[in-house]
Amino acid sequence: MPSRELTDKVALVTGASRGIGAATALLLAEGGTDVVINYRSKAPRAEEVAAQVESLGRQALLAQADITDAAERSAMAESVRAHFGHLDLLILNASGGMEKDKEAGYALRLNRDAQLATLDALLPLMAPGSRVVFVTSHWAHFYGTYPVAPVYEAVAASKKAGEDALRARIPELAARGIRLTIVSGDGIEGTITVKLLERVQRGALDSSRDLPTIAEFAAAIVASATDDSLPSGHIAFIGSIEP
Repeated sequence: MPSRELTDKVALVTGASRGIGAATALLLAEGGTDVVINYRSKAPRAEEVAAQVESLGRQALLAQADITDAAERSAMAESVRAHFGHLDLLILNASGGMEKDKEAGYALRLNRDAQLATLDALLPLMAPGSRVVFVTSHWAHFYGTYPVAPVYEAVAASKKAGEDALRARIPELAARGIRLTIVSGDGIEGTITVKLLERVQRGALDSSRDLPTIAEFAAAIVASATDDSLPSGHIAFIGSIEP
């Protein structure tokens, strides 16, 4: 049965063509939510996720946009406005910064600046009662106190900056009746980040650690997006928080 909290809502998930984003989109659809599937370049993967959403009886809107690009963000917001007219849930899942072909400063531009800009682009479509969820990692949330693999440090620092910048918006969001929650995960089994870490710096992850699965993390994101008892600024920790 669809969840009452999810039925007939509209959610946008950034980075929804694979991994945690795709799993979150499908869980939302299972609960009765229509889903905007944002992706940067993996169109076939995004189309597959959209087909699965539609097979669950919900609407899927494909929204190709590099969220670091102002014109593409604006086009995505306009597409949501034209198709649905509003947005109830914004899941800020897309992140990066370990790519070899990106310029210095890209991690901060994506993980802080683009998160704020995406929120600003979609905020006019969000009514009181809407929810924003920022997806992060323990390495980022505890940056400065957690040991971080050197290859991931720029990502951790920039995602921490993104979380802090979003937290600074809580009073403004509260005035609009919108809440922000954060979901932080230990290394998530099977994700591209974990695979890249192990490829670039073997042994960066403790092999004895029992990592959360993508499905478990996606479930925590959906719970954070729909639990009205959670105050703005609430952090859900998934997996061990031991360094």
